[in-house]
Amino acid sequence: MARSPGEQPPACYRLRVGGHLDHHWSAWFDDLTLIHESDGTTSLSGLVSDQAQLYGLLMKVRDLGVTLISVAVIGTATEQEQT
Repeated sequence: MARSPGEQPPACYRLRVGGHLDHHWSAWFDDLTLIHESDGTTSLSGLVSDQAQLYGLLMKVRDLGVTLISVAVIGTATEQEQT
C-alpha cells in the first residue's frame, strides 16, 4: 500500500517519563517495553506505526499525569525486524 505524501514509515520510539511505572501499564501503552532506569525514570520503547499512534501515546502520558521527559526515534521498522 502506497503512503500518502508526507506520511512517515513506522519507526521505533523511546519515550522517557518521570517515575517508575508498574509493568502492567505496558498493555495500556500499546505493549511498549517498559524499562526502569537508574535515574528514577521509565523508558517506554517499541514500534510505533504512524504519527496518529505516537500522538495517542503522548495523550496517554498526559492522561496518566506523569512528566514527559523526552521522545526520540531510536530506529526504523526495518531495523526492528532484523533484531
